[in-house]
Amino acid sequence: MRGSSPGRELLLRQLTLTRGPLLRMLAWSGVEALPPLVSGLFVSAAVDQGFLAGRPGAGVAWLGGFGAAMAVRAYATRAGFPHLAGVVEPLRDALVERVVRSALSRPSADPAAVARLTEQVESVRQLTATLLRTLRGVGVTLAAALIGLTLLAPAVLPLVLLPLAAAGLLFARLLRPMVARRRAVVLAEERLAAEAGRALHGLRDVQATGTGDEAAEALTEAARESAAASQALGRASALRALVVALGGRLPVLAVLAAAPWLLAHHALTPGELLGVATYLLQQLDPAVRTLAGTVGGWLLSLAVVLDRLATTTAATTADATAGPAHDSSTPGRETAAEVRLAEVRYGHGGGAVPVLEGLDAALRPGEHVAVVGPSGAGKSTLAALLAGVLVPTAGRVTVGGVRPEPARQVALVPQEAYVLPGSVRDNLLWLAPDTDDARLASAVALLGAEALVARLGGPAAVLGDPGELSAGERQLLALVRTYLSPAPVVVLDEATCHLDPAAEERVERAFAARPGTLVVVAHRISSALRADRVLLLDGGRGLLARHGDLQVLSPLYRELVGHWLGSAPRTGAGPAP
Repeated sequence: MRGSSPGRELLLRQLTLTRGPLLRMLAWSGVEALPPLVSGLFVSAAVDQGFLAGRPGAGVAWLGGFGAAMAVRAYATRAGFPHLAGVVEPLRDALVERVVRSALSRPSADPAAVARLTEQVESVRQLTATLLRTLRGVGVTLAAALIGLTLLAPAVLPLVLLPLAAAGLLFARLLRPMVARRRAVVLAEERLAAEAGRALHGLRDVQATGTGDEAAEALTEAARESAAASQALGRASALRALVVALGGRLPVLAVLAAAPWLLAHHALTPGELLGVATYLLQQLDPAVRTLAGTVGGWLLSLAVVLDRLATTTAATTADATAGPAHDSSTPGRETAAEVRLAEVRYGHGGGAVPVLEGLDAALRPGEHVAVVGPSGAGKSTLAALLAGVLVPTAGRVTVGGVRPEPARQVALVPQEAYVLPGSVRDNLLWLAPDTDDARLASAVALLGAEALVARLGGPAAVLGDPGELSAGERQLLALVRTYLSPAPVVVLDEATCHLDPAAEERVERAFAARPGTLVVVAHRISSALRADRVLLLDGGRGLLARHGDLQVLSPLYRELVGHWLGSAPRTGAGPAP
């Protein structure tokens, strides 16, 4: 877990606003420390000055004093609860407000999703209250026990502090990877559920688009990820037992082993030994077990829920989950340039509402990204910005760190493809005139344009009137032309919308295997399934993640997928007429 956690930042920011109740709660916690502090001292006095000295009344009095301290602690615990509420309830209110504001800022907010977020807010409230209540008890108990040991028997401190410090260091080292692994388990389980739901409810679409193998592979990969994440969390959690052994049990064993020597050399009296045992067995060991076990689990749950809440209600673009890395052995992939959008803003005219507002995204070299979103979300505008056809009103679009140059760096195929009068060869080789016949024939066959080129009379045939070609035929010629171009980035702006699903799949797979970066403005769910990651546009901003993760993170994406699955796809084997 690198950098600062968004959930932790969210929690600390809200707790800062309730500093007063937090400080008063801590003050009452100091009063609660009285019994742990005096327990060993009073037991030692009861034994040495009472029972062993032949004064049982004094011994009982010392124990009665310990009982009175417990009554004070009970009162302090009760008095601290209103201040605990003063910390937790404003936190709950602030998070609910954040959820509502996030929902209202999105034009297609899902009421069910908002309800789920408010459930997460309630989980945060309960976990925070439980953790604050438990942690203050554990904290004051540990501190009081160590102070009591120092006052009662300084000779045993090295036997206690060294293993306790080792346990603390181990717990601190374990906490971060365990939070990361718990988060991975949650995401993997949700991804598995999303992939399973998609496979079960989208069988018709999967069969029609011929993506059964991809759906099965995605489901298998999600199951493998879930199992691997659970195993990794189990291995890390098992180490918490070592924390308990080091911090809670080892000091007891060390003191017991040293007790004969300490008593023989008068470093401890029998009463002091019992007092030390009281601190270790009644205070230190339970506190360590609570911290490593219960509190550790609650901390992990709170960290994961807070991060998910912070992510799903964030106003900025999130590159939510990294997709699978490309095989660097694929020719050309390693030399492809990164495509980056930084705070991109674009509006059609000075007074128009911006189509894109503050859009941030980074496309890795060689990555295959599908762009989706509701009508009017700015998909075609984004395609034109990536291709360098449009210039952003604000922000930057770069390819390899520089502004994109049309045709040379980025090749764009729009929805309505253009074909020029002239020969078929001139049209196909317009962007790569030096291409030899063998490579041209290979590209034509790879994209499924052989029958079309043969019907037109071959590469040497002259197109008298390009308008006589159907929209699907023009798209096929434009796609072959773009495939042969030297541009490292290709943008398909619904460039296969006039092809049937089988032809569309063939084209997209060919471009995905082509060296370079591929951006596809998708109009079918199959395009999103084939992509490494999906960029969802909504309200001028974007969310970039894998398909399965977007199913979990975005109600809008689930709505789009549901729309796709509910629409009957066209069937056939070639370009649409």
